[in-house]
Amino acid sequence: MSEAVRDKLVFVAVDWGTSNLRVSLLDEDGAILAKRQSDRGMAQLSREEFEPALLDLIGSDLPANKVTPVMCCGMVGSRQGWAEARYVSVPCNAPSGELATRVQSKDARIATWILPGVQQVGPDDVMRGEETQIAGFLAQNPKFDGVVCLPGTHTKWVRVSAEEIVSFQTFMTGELFALLSKESVLRHSVETEDFDQSVFLNAVSDAMSRPQSIAAKLFGIRAAHLVSDQSLTHAKSSLSGYLVGLELAGSRPYWLGMDIALIGAPALCEIYQDGLKAQGCLAKSYSAEDMTLAGLKAAFEQVKETI
Repeated sequence: MSEAVRDKLVFVAVDWGTSNLRVSLLDEDGAILAKRQSDRGMAQLSREEFEPALLDLIGSDLPANKVTPVMCCGMVGSRQGWAEARYVSVPCNAPSGELATRVQSKDARIATWILPGVQQVGPDDVMRGEETQIAGFLAQNPKFDGVVCLPGTHTKWVRVSAEEIVSFQTFMTGELFALLSKESVLRHSVETEDFDQSVFLNAVSDAMSRPQSIAAKLFGIRAAHLVSDQSLTHAKSSLSGYLVGLELAGSRPYWLGMDIALIGAPALCEIYQDGLKAQGCLAKSYSAEDMTLAGLKAAFEQVKETI
């Protein structure tokens, strides 16, 4: 397989997050020759370990007689990453390859860039990785004017107009769910993979109409499990609904009356679609993996002549 990839390899696209490293190897037409991934994310590596971690995945695929460009996005460009990439301030175009930070690679077979993140001053906010997904989305939807929501550990709501990122806001909904479901007293009540949409939607509505009561509602999940033998499915769906409902209440100025695009994992996007639909808003969903790759490919097109 490596020999077949090596003969056609033109470009390596790298999505390097806090927990995972994902790599796509592409030919001259942008078609995927192979995918590689590992759990060697930014959080597991010291600065000098990034290049070896990448080469462990792609070293056997690299041609020996030419330089292969590698375009990276995500937390690999953070202060704790391979090299700190700059932030571009809003309002701005989705960062391009022309603004990428060139990394000095020890292996002469690769030329490596890291795309910049985006920052906002007042209220302060930052993103790394999501901007590349937005760039990929805009490459395919250049006339989009509305809001892009990127559900995840730290969900972003991003106002986009005239192919620019105008403003954005981050919600720690995914991290809160993880902490409450794994570290809090609620962990004993939500140990299930099942999900009840109707319970979720009722909790969303409750959180949006009475956000001041959610701290009490959260403990009520545990109490209902103990006193009324409430099911694990009901408990987990309620927890998800309360947290998403709080987020939708807080992000209302972004999504109300706007065209909405969701970029993320399909199952998570579906949850947000359901919550928004209950508020009378329809949102279209796009794959985070596809949009990331599209953004990295667009960035590569902007730097390939400089190699």
